[in-house]
Amino acid sequence: MAASLGYRLEQYTLKRPHEVLMVTVDLGADIDQIVIFKGFSSSLVNPTAFDPDIPVLPDNATITAIDRLESPYHPQHPRYIQQGLTWAEMQELLAEVGL
Repeated sequence: MAASLGYRLEQYTLKRPHEVLMVTVDLGADIDQIVIFKGFSSSLVNPTAFDPDIPVLPDNATITAIDRLESPYHPQHPRYIQQGLTWAEMQELLAEVGL
């Protein structure tokens, strides 16, 4: 079984702890924005479960954009590395780190 999208992105941030990912997803009925940092995900729009085994990024979500930011993340002063990456572009970065 292939690893879930959310798990792969979380693993990426473990391998690149100086980065924060801001993932915008289309959930069909609404849009969510998820921050991923050092292996953990948190929704900025919807409640995030206390159990880390419950995925924040569902596999049926459509990723519309991924922003790479420098850590630590400051909402008032974000420092972007790249903005608006597609899932295909992110897959290239995942491959670079063996994911």
